[in-house]
Amino acid sequence: MNAQPAPLELPAEAIADGGQVTHNVRRQLAKRLSDVICIPASQLTPQERHMAGDILVELLRDADLDLRVNVAKRLVMLNEAPRTILVILAKDDIEVAKYVLEESLSLTDSDLIQIARKVSGEHRKVMAQRRKITDSVVDALVEFLEEDVVETLLKNKGAQFSETAIQRILTVSRTHQTYVELLIRRDELRPSHGLTMFWWADAPSRKKILHRFGVTRDVLQDSCADLFPKAAADGWQDAAVRKALQFIERRQRNRAAIERSEYENLEAAIDHAAIHGLDRKLTEEISYMAGIKPATGAQIMTDQGGQGIAILCKAPGLDRSCIEKIWKAMKRPSVDENGDVHPRLAAVIETYDVISTNKAQTILRYWNWSLTASLNADVLRYIKRGVIPREEEFGAAAITAALVFSHKQ
Repeated sequence: MNAQPAPLELPAEAIADGGQVTHNVRRQLAKRLSDVICIPASQLTPQERHMAGDILVELLRDADLDLRVNVAKRLVMLNEAPRTILVILAKDDIEVAKYVLEESLSLTDSDLIQIARKVSGEHRKVMAQRRKITDSVVDALVEFLEEDVVETLLKNKGAQFSETAIQRILTVSRTHQTYVELLIRRDELRPSHGLTMFWWADAPSRKKILHRFGVTRDVLQDSCADLFPKAAADGWQDAAVRKALQFIERRQRNRAAIERSEYENLEAAIDHAAIHGLDRKLTEEISYMAGIKPATGAQIMTDQGGQGIAILCKAPGLDRSCIEKIWKAMKRPSVDENGDVHPRLAAVIETYDVISTNKAQTILRYWNWSLTASLNADVLRYIKRGVIPREEEFGAAAITAALVFSHKQ
């Protein structure tokens, strides 16, 4: 019968100076295991690769920083790297994790979402720099609303934004102007987003929003032209149809409101306002005659930037002089300390000059539809509580109304 081999024993010198010996051996063993993991798939079975990975995980648990960094650098570009190791390294100190978080192609969306919710903001910022980021991962990163992370994502052309993420950032943009500037550049931004964000954007951003979303409605008008007489024959009984067709139709001024008014026309009402000033009744009168609801008119008249006045005047065909008359009626300064046209008034006049009547009508009608179409009792309760309603339950117009009317300028 063969004798059993003697059990493995460490020499006394290894025990006496175990730290240094263990450190060197561990580094070499980690390198060998990394080498094994990096062997091409044609030469290594998945089972053996994962076994090597399991052993390497144990070595890394209390390994020094340099060793963990070296392993992260080595494994990051390997498509077949065991995800268990990558996830552990991704949650490590940022000096280690940054290589995996920004460059690893082996991590799935599920891995990245789990990691995003368990690491620091510094880690999430690195994740936001990845070359390609799906909308589900972006959702997870945006949840925390960390400024540097959100800004990095918005600048990243390889990041895909869902409606949820855009809406979350849009809401915060009311107090963070940088988000407005970055959102305008995103392809995912819809007219409902841009024309809502207009109300808290600065002057340069407003110009970009109007340029991007000030479009004609020729296709809509041509495709729906035959429905106007049909809706009229039905007595405009369907409220949703009435509101939709009001947005689409070409005529801006409300003839019925003008016939009921004590003023001969819209120009006469504005002349009266220039002399006597604006009050609530006159604001409502001008709004109705211009083809919009009083809530929309009030939003335009009270807006501090004033560019909405240019849209209000251009859409119904008012001439430029009406801008200065409304400006005077609102008791806003027309000249600065040097006697020149006040910068705010100059910005309004410039807006009037560069936009066409058709495009101005599109914007004014969209504002009117989005701000008033969904203003029911439920939405008003949300607005009073400062809560944004869910789009799937109340629609995009309700969100716009809540965002705009609950915004404190």
